Amino acid sequence: MNYTEIPSNVLSTLQKGVVIPALPLALNKNRKLDVRRQRALMRYYLDAGAGGIAVAVHTTQFEIRLPEIDLYEPILKIAKEEFDRFTIETKKPVVRVAGVIGKTEQAVSEAKLALDNGFHAVLLSVAAFKESSNEEILEHCRAVADVLPVIGFYLQPAVGGRKLDVDFWRGFACIKNVIAIKMAPFNRYQTFDVVRGVAESGRAEEITLYTGNDDNILVDLLSEYEIIVGGKIVRKRIMGGLLGHWAVWTNSAVKLLEEVQNGQFDSNTREALIRAHQITDSNAAFFDSENNFTGCITGLHEVLRRQGLLEGLWTLNEEEVLSPGQKEEIDRVYAAYPHLNDDEFVTENLSKWMMS
Repeated sequence: MNYTEIPSNVLSTLQKGVVIPALPLALNKNRKLDVRRQRALMRYYLDAGAGGIAVAVHTTQFEIRLPEIDLYEPILKIAKEEFDRFTIETKKPVVRVAGVIGKTEQAVSEAKLALDNGFHAVLLSVAAFKESSNEEILEHCRAVADVLPVIGFYLQPAVGGRKLDVDFWRGFACIKNVIAIKMAPFNRYQTFDVVRGVAESGRAEEITLYTGNDDNILVDLLSEYEIIVGGKIVRKRIMGGLLGHWAVWTNSAVKLLEEVQNGQFDSNTREALIRAHQITDSNAAFFDSENNFTGCITGLHEVLRRQGLLEGLWTLNEEEVLSPGQKEEIDRVYAAYPHLNDDEFVTENLSKWMMS
């Protein structure tokens, strides 16, 4: 599928910049899929105003692909049903993104499943290519792009990513079926490498930049880059976010992006930076930065559990739990920044979302 085959209202939605939460996995106490709550999470994000959802990504837990668990396609199917329902009821476009990982055979197979289930693009992790050359990785990316449009993914090393230089991103951006890049190295220098690579590729106008830097969300959204290419200035902005952080307090995230796009921070840098640091502080608690992100998935689960969207913190890995002191940190940011949560929105709608 070529990106030109994506419905025009969906592609324009992606290019305009929207909130794209990274979908968590809803499990019951037996660590089996809780279909009712999985659907409720999808409904929450869509009703909160998210312009898309990323499914089968890091927050959905990579273990869904293990043969003994085998939840990759079932999660795609549930997502498709909820996407279809929402689109029929509201007529609103939704960007459907599926995570794809592994070496080429696995990644292409997953991309084909995503295509079969009506997804518009894949979020392509190259974490499996730890020691490979740029050209080896680019060959892999081209193979996946032959199946579905691709959103690139610069994943931070702390959760399995690898360093990718500006030459890689320039070459990656030249792949015709690349439509966007999620920048999540949690590193200013490496984020700039992506932007520069896109600017120098000649496809800057065709590729939309999304922040995945959960530690720097608002500053990224307010950022504009000017890069000299061939004696001319290429300007790029980060248009939206594809974020694990936005798997919680999503309605507030939608309002934040609207404030950015409406220019409400343009004349008040001080207010913007205060809010930016509050969001980063919240992310530190959710993502467990104190312990090198060990509790990043369970931290999100804890917020969703408090809101009633999840029943518990269970993951597919029994050893994955909140880190010591992480619950107290979440308590602290909840108390410190009540204006950032969307508990009231969730409370008003939870019973509706939980209906089968």
